[in-house]
Amino acid sequence: MVMKVRFLAVLFLGAVSAWAQGGQVKPESVGISPAGLGRLHEAMQRVVDEKSVAGIVTLLMRHGKLVDMRSYGAKDIASGAPMTNDTIFRIYSMTKPVTGVAMMILYEEGKWHPSDPISKFIPEFADLKVFKGMDGSGGMTTEAPVHPPTMAELLTHTAGFTYGIFGSTPVDRLYLAKSPLGAPTLHDMMQRLAGVPLLYQPGSKWVYSVSMDIQGYIIEKLSGKTLPEFMEERIFKPLRMTDTAFFVPKEKRARFATVYSGGADGKLVVSGEATGPKADYVSMPGAPSGGGGLVSTAQDYARFAQMLLNHGELDGARILSPASVDLMTSNHLPAKLLTGEFSIGKEVMRTGHGWGYDLAVFNDPAAADEAVGKGTFYWEGAAATWFWADPANDLVFVGMTQRMFGNGQPPMNHFSRGPVYGALVHPKM
Repeated sequence: MVMKVRFLAVLFLGAVSAWAQGGQVKPESVGISPAGLGRLHEAMQRVVDEKSVAGIVTLLMRHGKLVDMRSYGAKDIASGAPMTNDTIFRIYSMTKPVTGVAMMILYEEGKWHPSDPISKFIPEFADLKVFKGMDGSGGMTTEAPVHPPTMAELLTHTAGFTYGIFGSTPVDRLYLAKSPLGAPTLHDMMQRLAGVPLLYQPGSKWVYSVSMDIQGYIIEKLSGKTLPEFMEERIFKPLRMTDTAFFVPKEKRARFATVYSGGADGKLVVSGEATGPKADYVSMPGAPSGGGGLVSTAQDYARFAQMLLNHGELDGARILSPASVDLMTSNHLPAKLLTGEFSIGKEVMRTGHGWGYDLAVFNDPAAADEAVGKGTFYWEGAAATWFWADPANDLVFVGMTQRMFGNGQPPMNHFSRGPVYGALVHPKM
């Protein structure tokens, strides 16, 4: 019998209190309205009650202090196991900003520069061609790139790569056929990508892509360590992100949320992704994905986001310099790509909303029709995990659930922004 799980609020402060300057604070002490937070809680609970998602964890920080952390619904519908604040989630593309930080660490060590050609680090990419069209017999025609794709373009999804799963072009179909993301090792992934033409001329478009998986391979080559080793040593361990990794060990499996998709009838069903052999998360993957392979908790990811908001430091652990954080979190897309033509899901590259290094940036929120502060950076994951960090308002928000993109997935990031900023009644406090 499935337990009906209603509203559940658990204050899990063990991991958070160590860094949240005095633990949880009263919302009004940092300019947040308790009544406004109530609207956030109602909005999250409504999504659970509508059975759009099974459960959610949300976390709000201001001035480096924990203001609010809540759990809603169930971690697993079949067992009725309630969602808890220490639940572990697949964060998918929220891995990308972590990979960006790893790249910036190596940038500070002088191991790459934005103007470097990617082929400097992956020689197999030296002869990449660009898709031009189809000939009369149905074959691809290609041309030389106007310039070799650069590292800056790799970090901004403008190098010419794609994903295969979001598009329908002949190049996307070739990605599906060669399955670079299904490769047994990162080296094999690069070999597969080297045999596929770029989708477009470097710098001419913004297309969500495997670029961060390519960065994962470059991190391994430049550091001499595996991607998981490098992230553990240089990011997770110093930030005390104790539940962030590329797999979930046996002793933590009970905390791992079940991932769901929308069935044909609109009801939640266990996602096929969760049952596939490459998605069991029981051991270290052979090709750890810098684009989407991590698991984490709300409090772990809040530590990561707070480090960036603090310009590279948290609790005495310096991960990056302020200059590197500024470079990473500034928009690098030219105006010609900010026309609304390019997007992934509901996230549209447009005036006021661009892309930094491995994350999205609101460089002019009013122009982008958003209430966030100038310079807010963020990203999301395929199973409706999301975060943003707002330097103008000194605010971090993290949300976690497990509902795969597609049929009926609610836009959780958008649902939460209005209530959070509606609760921020004293921005100057």
